[in-house]
Amino acid sequence: MDDLDAWKIQAARHRGITRELAAFIAALRPADVPAATRAVLENAVVDGIGCGLHGLTTPWGGIMRDYARDRGGPAEAGLWGGQARVSVNHAVLAAGTAIHGFDFDDHSRAKIHPGAIVLPVVLAVGEREGSSGATALAAMAAGYETMNRVSQGANPSRARMRGWHLTGTIGTLAAAAAASVMLGFDADTTASALGLAGTQSAGLWAFTADGGMSKRLHPGRSAEAGVAAALLAQRGFRGPHYILEAEDGGLLFGMSDDPRPGQVVAGLGQDWHTDATCFKPHACCGSNHACIDAALALKREHGIQAEDIARIVTGIPSVVMTQTGFDYKADSVLNAQMSLRYNVAVALVDGQAYLEQFTPARIVDRATVELAGRVRIEIDPEIDRAYPKVYGGKVVLVMRDGRSFERRVDYSLGMPENPMGQADIVAKYRSLADYAIGAEAGETVLRLATGIFDAPTVAPLGAALAAVEVRPGPP
Repeated sequence: MDDLDAWKIQAARHRGITRELAAFIAALRPADVPAATRAVLENAVVDGIGCGLHGLTTPWGGIMRDYARDRGGPAEAGLWGGQARVSVNHAVLAAGTAIHGFDFDDHSRAKIHPGAIVLPVVLAVGEREGSSGATALAAMAAGYETMNRVSQGANPSRARMRGWHLTGTIGTLAAAAAASVMLGFDADTTASALGLAGTQSAGLWAFTADGGMSKRLHPGRSAEAGVAAALLAQRGFRGPHYILEAEDGGLLFGMSDDPRPGQVVAGLGQDWHTDATCFKPHACCGSNHACIDAALALKREHGIQAEDIARIVTGIPSVVMTQTGFDYKADSVLNAQMSLRYNVAVALVDGQAYLEQFTPARIVDRATVELAGRVRIEIDPEIDRAYPKVYGGKVVLVMRDGRSFERRVDYSLGMPENPMGQADIVAKYRSLADYAIGAEAGETVLRLATGIFDAPTVAPLGAALAAVEVRPGPP
C-alpha cells in the first residue's frame, strides 16, 4: 500500500470531522467553559493586550496600524492605538500583527500562537455586534480549541518540518470559529466559515532566511481571512464542509506527511486543550525557553560570569534544531529572538532575555555575539523523543578553569506544568503597557480587560484600545 492509498483510507475513516467540530462550536455556550479554562482565557486577554500595546511600538506594528487606518472601511471596530474606527477586517489585521509583533504572546505545544488571532477577532467582532463578555468567553474558547485541535490533527512537528508556520496556516480556522460564535451561527454556517477559512490558509517559515517581517504578519492576516470567511458564510457563501479531511486538497493531508485527523475531535467538549496554553516570561521563541531557564538557573546557582565561560553545549529536539539552531548573524531583531545561540548567550550575560535584550543596538554587542559563537547545539535523543509533549532543553557550561555545570529543564516557566500566576501576567502586562502608553493609560485598559467576561459589552475595551497614544519604540 502506498502513501496515497493510506491517506485515502484515513480520510474516509475520519470523514465528517469538520462538521463535528462545527457542531461543537455552534453549540458552545459560556456555561460550557470550565472554570480552569476560563481562568486561562482571562489571563490570555490581559497578556495579549499587553503584547499588542508593545507590538504597536515596533516598526512593523506601526506600519500595519497606519495601513489599516488608511484603508479604513466602515467604522465597525476600534483600531488599536489608531484613534480611529475601521472595518472589522482591518482592525483584526492590525491588532493580530501587533500582538505577535515581538514574539512575546501566548503559545502552545501545538506550535501555535492562538491569542494573537482569537483575541482581536473576539474584541473587534464583539464591538461590531455589541456582544456581551459572556459571548466573548465562548468565542475565545471556541477559537483556542479549534486552533489547538486542528494543529494537533496536522501533526505539528511534521507540518513544521515542511516549512509551514502553523500560526498562519491554522489561524484562519481559529478566527472563523471565534467569529462564528460571536455572530451566532448554526452548525451548517459554521462549517462553511471553517471551509472558507481553511482554503485561505497560508504562512511559510522563510522569514528566518533574512529576518523578514512576514512572521509578524501571519496572525493578523489569518485573523483577517477568518473574519472574511465568517462574514461571507453569513451571506450564504458556502465553503467546503470537508476542508480538514478531504482526501484531495484537505488541509491536514496537504500540510503534513503524517496527519492525525482523529486528534481534531478526540475528547471534544471534555478535554480542553486551551488549558495547556503557555505564557512567555522571555521575549523570544518559546522553543528556546527551556534552555534559557537552564542557563539562568546555572548562572544564579554558581555565580557564573559570562567572561569565564569557555564554551556552551545545548541539547534540544531535532525540530527545534531546524527552527532556531541556525548560526547567529546579528542581522535583525527577529533572528535574535529566534536564535537559540543568542538567547542563551544574552541570558548568561544580562541575567534575562526580556525587552532590553532585543533591541537593534543590543543584538550586535560584540561580547554577546562572541559568546553566541561559542554555543554548540546538539540533538539530545531523550529530549527529542519527548518532543513536542515536553518542550525540553539542556545546557552544559564548560568553564575556562575546567569546571563544567549542567542543567536540564523539561517545563520552563510559563508552561502549564510550571505556570506564571495571575500576578505574574499582570506584572508583565504593566511592564509592556507602561513602556508603550504610560502607566495611567495602561491601568485604564487593564481595568476594562480584567473581568471582561462578566461585562455587559466588550465595546468599552475596544474603544479604550483605539484611544491610546503609543510611544515610538527604538528605531
